[in-house]
Amino acid sequence: MGNKKKFSVNNMVLAFITVLVVIALVALVGFFLLTPPDEIIMGQAEATEFRISGKVPGRIESFRFQEGDQVKAGDTLVFLNTPEVKAKLQQAEAVQEAAQAQNEKAIRGARQEQIAAAYEMWQKAEAGLEVAKKSFNRVQNLYDKGVLSAQKRDEAEANYKAMDATEKAAKAQYELARDAVRREDKQAAAAQLRQAGGAVAEVESYIKESALLSPIDGEVVERFPEVGELVGTGSPIMNIADLKNMWVTFSVREDLLKDFKVGDEIRGFIPGLDKKEITLKVYYLKDMGSYAAWKATKATGQYDSKTFEVRARPTASVEGLRPGMSVIIKKEGE
Repeated sequence: MGNKKKFSVNNMVLAFITVLVVIALVALVGFFLLTPPDEIIMGQAEATEFRISGKVPGRIESFRFQEGDQVKAGDTLVFLNTPEVKAKLQQAEAVQEAAQAQNEKAIRGARQEQIAAAYEMWQKAEAGLEVAKKSFNRVQNLYDKGVLSAQKRDEAEANYKAMDATEKAAKAQYELARDAVRREDKQAAAAQLRQAGGAVAEVESYIKESALLSPIDGEVVERFPEVGELVGTGSPIMNIADLKNMWVTFSVREDLLKDFKVGDEIRGFIPGLDKKEITLKVYYLKDMGSYAAWKATKATGQYDSKTFEVRARPTASVEGLRPGMSVIIKKEGE
């Protein structure tokens, strides 16, 4: 009887322990089932990129840097062969030389031989005027005395007036030769020279575009054409990334936006850098439009949650962070 009673007590204890274990297991399973999972928000690191392109078409003559190379602002990146632009420069320089010659001619005025000839003609006309004037005075005196007829007196007067007009015309020709070109003509010649100089300067600026420079300190991340290929005006040749100006872009459902206000600091980690933790500061927040994914907030789909683009910059420089790396933010389930 004693053994049977002891056995019964042991069975009851075992049953009690079993019930406790089952209850604990049910509670544990219920805890995991009822506790919402952590929200994982994944973003991607990005950097400012500058697209290198030329103003003039040409063929790629040579590259000075390869993809992955570090460059400094002002470094020559690529040389273009632009024979058409060089030909236009020769044409523009020829027009400039012609305009320069015209301008110098306008400044110098008439040649000294032309001025001397005009002066001699004026002196000759002046001498003839003096003779005609004396002759007219003698004829007038004789006419006044009644010695000569009125016709002779009129002929002498007409000759005197004609010589006076000839002298004035010769003097005007001399002054024109001496003063050379009028002021308006000089201004026109000077304007043509400036126009030709502007054309040369314009073509020279295109010539400078045959050697493209880096606008920033950065890294060559992409190179599009190969040596010998033809590129048009504005065609992309390479991209330079500014690794000092990086940010992370996240796509966040609006029901999670309460922790992503502009100016807020958020914490995340970078899987590609051995899960290194970083702190970021939100500076940009905008809805992604109707093309972005909409997701039901509950299984029953009571309403949809729109997706927003959130951008945040690291509060400190992150060694090894590269464009395209993932940045993870883990939000604990509520």
